[in-house]
Amino acid sequence: MTPSPLPDHTSVLGEVRDVRRAGLLRLRALELPSLTRLAAARFPGSAGEARIAAVERLLRLAVARLGGGVLQEAAEYSLGLAPGTRDWPPADRRRRAAEIYGVSVERFRKSAELRVLGDVAEQVLRLAGEAAPPSSPWEAGSVPPDAAPATTGEAGPAPAWDAASVVPGLPALSPLAGRAAVPPAPRSPGGPAPRRTHRVLRLSVAGRPVAVTLHVHPVDLLRDVDVVVSPSNVYFALPEPYKASVSASLRRAGALRGPTGELIEDRIHDELRGWLARHGAAHRPVLTGTVVPTDSGALRGQGVRRIYHAAVAVPRPGTNDYDVLPADVTRAAARALALLGEESDRFDPPLTSVCFPLLGSGRGGLPHAASIAAVWAAVEAEWARGARWEIHLVVRAPSRAQLVERLLGGGEHGGTGRGHRHGRGDEGGRVGGARGGDDAIRAGDALSPRRHP
Repeated sequence: MTPSPLPDHTSVLGEVRDVRRAGLLRLRALELPSLTRLAAARFPGSAGEARIAAVERLLRLAVARLGGGVLQEAAEYSLGLAPGTRDWPPADRRRRAAEIYGVSVERFRKSAELRVLGDVAEQVLRLAGEAAPPSSPWEAGSVPPDAAPATTGEAGPAPAWDAASVVPGLPALSPLAGRAAVPPAPRSPGGPAPRRTHRVLRLSVAGRPVAVTLHVHPVDLLRDVDVVVSPSNVYFALPEPYKASVSASLRRAGALRGPTGELIEDRIHDELRGWLARHGAAHRPVLTGTVVPTDSGALRGQGVRRIYHAAVAVPRPGTNDYDVLPADVTRAAARALALLGEESDRFDPPLTSVCFPLLGSGRGGLPHAASIAAVWAAVEAEWARGARWEIHLVVRAPSRAQLVERLLGGGEHGGTGRGHRHGRGDEGGRVGGARGGDDAIRAGDALSPRRHP
C-alpha cells in the first residue's frame, strides 16, 4: 500500500498558530490532526494521552533546530516553550517575542511572527520525514547535535557580527578586539563542543583598560561574586520561590534548608521584610532607584555574600504588568555601586565585585538592549571616576550574551550613539547613549560619596 503523503506546510503552520494562541496548557483541547500525525510518525507508538506529550515533544525538537539566536528565542516565547512561560497569556508571549526580535508588537504580529512560526512548521515537517533513532538521547527535548547554536566556542563557525545576527535594524558596531580572554573550549572527541558559560570582555573607559565578566547561565549558579543585584518592584514584594525570575531564583537559592530539603529559614525574604519594617516602608512603595542590602543566606556557600535589591519596576494598576524606565535602572545601578563603596570595608575581606542581571527586562518588559544601556551608563560613569570594582553581567540565553558582546564591543563607549527609543523597538548606537541615561547618571552623582577599592 502506498503511504499517504505527509500534511502540507499550510496545515502544519495553521496548527502551530493554534498552539501559539492557546498555549501548552490547552493542548488537550485543540484539534491538531496534522501535528498529531507527524508526532506519531516521529515517535511511533504514541497514542491516547501520550498524544499531547508527543506533540509538545515534536514542537520542542523543531524549535531546537532553529539554530539558536533571536529566531529560536522568539519561537520559544511565542509558543510558551521558554522556561517559566507555559502559563503565560498569549499577549504576554507575543510581546516578549516582539521585544526579542526588536520590533513593535504590531509589526511582529503582521510579519515577523509568521516567519518565526513558518520556520517552526518547516522544521516539524523535516523531523517527521526523518527516521527517529530508537534510543536517541536527543529525543527527550534536548538540543540535537546538529542544532547547537553556532556561537563562539560552540560547534560550528563563530557568528558574523552583523546587525541581523542580533536585532533587525541595529546598525553595525565594530567587533571588540581581543574580546574573549577565555579561549574557546576544546571539542570533546565524538561530540559537540561545550557551551562557554563565562566570557571576559576587554574594554576601554576614559582611556583606561577595564574588563567585564559575562556569565551565560542562571543567576543562582554564580560563584565567588561578592554582591548580586536583584531587580524588584517598588514594594519590594519578592515573588514566590518557585517562579522563574531572577529575584525568585535568588530567594530560592538563598533559603536555608535541612537534610531532607525542608525549609528552615527564608533568609533573604525575612531580612528584606525586616528592613522595610524598620524604615516604615512596609506595604507602601519606595522611590524607584532605592536599593536595599540583605544577607545572601545559603548563597554564602557559593562565595556570594550580599544581595542588593533594586527597586526598578512600578506595578501597573489593575494588571499583572510593570512599567520600567531606563533612567530608573541607571539610577538603581548607580545606587548599588555607591552602596558597594559604603559597605566594602565592613567585610573581611572587603567587597570588591558586583554582578548585574538585565534589570527590568523580565516582567518589566524593558528591551534587553535598553537594559544593557541603562546599567552600562552607571558602570561607565563609576569607572570614569576611577573605581576599580570587578563588574560582572549575567544572562541566561546565548543570544542575549551575543547582544551584550555586540553592544559593549565597540571599543571606548562615549555615549555618542543615538541610543534606544523605548517602545519603538529602535535599538542601536553605543551603549552609553541610552535615552534617559545622562539624567540618571546626574542623579547618581548626587548619591552619597563612594569609596573605591
